[in-house]
Amino acid sequence: MVFIAAAALVFLTALAGMANPQAFAAVFNAAFHGITSGFGWLYPVTMTAFVVFAIWIGFFSKFRNMRLGPDDSKPDYSNKSWFAMLFSAGMGVGLVFWCVAEPLNFFAEPIGGIKAGTGAAKQFAFTKVFLHWGLHPWACYTVIALAIAYMQFRRNKPLLISSLFIPLVGEKRTKGALGKVVDVLALLAAAGGVCTTLGLGVLQINSGMKFLFGIPTTTTVVVATVLVLTVVYVATACAGVEKGTSKISNANIYIAAALAVLFLIVGPTVGILKDLFEGIGSYLQNFISNSFAMGAFGDSEWYGSWTIYYWAWWIAWSPFTGAFIARISRGRTVREFVAGVLFLPAIASMVWFAIFGTMGMDLGLDFARQAIGSASTALFMMLVHYPLGRIAAFVFLALCVTFFWASATGACTSLGMYSEGGTLNPSNRTKFVWGVLLAFLALSLMLSSSDGLTMLKTLSIVVGFPFAFIGIATMVSMVKALREESPEKIEAAYRESASDEAEPAAAREGAES
Repeated sequence: MVFIAAAALVFLTALAGMANPQAFAAVFNAAFHGITSGFGWLYPVTMTAFVVFAIWIGFFSKFRNMRLGPDDSKPDYSNKSWFAMLFSAGMGVGLVFWCVAEPLNFFAEPIGGIKAGTGAAKQFAFTKVFLHWGLHPWACYTVIALAIAYMQFRRNKPLLISSLFIPLVGEKRTKGALGKVVDVLALLAAAGGVCTTLGLGVLQINSGMKFLFGIPTTTTVVVATVLVLTVVYVATACAGVEKGTSKISNANIYIAAALAVLFLIVGPTVGILKDLFEGIGSYLQNFISNSFAMGAFGDSEWYGSWTIYYWAWWIAWSPFTGAFIARISRGRTVREFVAGVLFLPAIASMVWFAIFGTMGMDLGLDFARQAIGSASTALFMMLVHYPLGRIAAFVFLALCVTFFWASATGACTSLGMYSEGGTLNPSNRTKFVWGVLLAFLALSLMLSSSDGLTMLKTLSIVVGFPFAFIGIATMVSMVKALREESPEKIEAAYRESASDEAEPAAAREGAES
């Protein structure tokens, strides 16, 4: 029932976009303006609540040493592999698409009376970029993933968003109409969030081919690109090569890290480090005011297009990303989980944007204004101004393809999992249907407007709206569920496991000496 309802809604939405693009765009734009004007305040409040809740439960609550699973459970993956997988799942192609385009947008067109191209504009750019890609998105993932992992591994409940409501309304109701509605909303939010990312990937792949090979970005080329990529990721998902997908995700992280190190050395190293640390300082200094900023005192349109869009995008991504992070986190303590999911990826994202944002801004205001004319081309335009830039542009294009591939394959599996009652191994039929529907919806959005990027942004805000309420309810439900746990028992089990780990370490030290 959940699968049929969600799939039908996605199909009808995509079909409407293909049949009448103008009316389709008008309806979604009206919904976008209605949500941002009437409920724009909800997103900053919800996202900031996620940050506060994640820090509290991970470092100040009595449950910080509780394991996500039985008290004697151990992590299934090493710290390095775990971090690589969760980071790849959480960001993907968005890091490549926006790493130059977003800082340059804020540098060339700042708000609040700041003069473009100045030091103040650069400070504004890094403060906002770090806000959009820092603690807030990862806190959103932390809350949803932590709740899913807790209910699945410690309470042995199905891997479904509706399972998060069991402490609030009881298991019987979550298996009834209420649970079905929640699961359908989760599927729609996940489909919309993933579809936006896939659309960004296609836009950048086409822009890279045009910049590097002169292939024009026509409708035929866009359709052909989507069709080829769809065949690849649907075939991969149906072949059941989750291990292969995991290896691709890990390889993506290593390639991205190598590119970051390369351009930290080749680029303006001192300038990058200065911008990184001063940008972090400005981000932390203005954290509270920026967390609640929504354009109430001016520039509401800017906040709707950027900050509110990002909050809605992360919320829409949270069902898909949360399920994946939960699956790989069995056996970790709550404190380990929060530290790894909240802080480390946020720091890595800031380093990434500091490197490529500084490289772009160092080319001057005229270049920035030229580059932001096409967000999907900005990275390639910047790279050719630096040593090894042409070669790196080819690597970045390949990275876009593999990020797209890994994200789309994982999305087919996750959406299939939600569609079939939380099973970890959904059928190929379900994965095939979702793979085709995601491609159909992304193509519909990109072709329904002359500015496909704007339509992709609009969809994220619209479909992510109901899930903001689900996120708030998830925090309340977690607090209620944790009241049934025994902090004394948790601490005793944690101390026992710590002593068990210390004994082999002491034995190894004695053998070595």
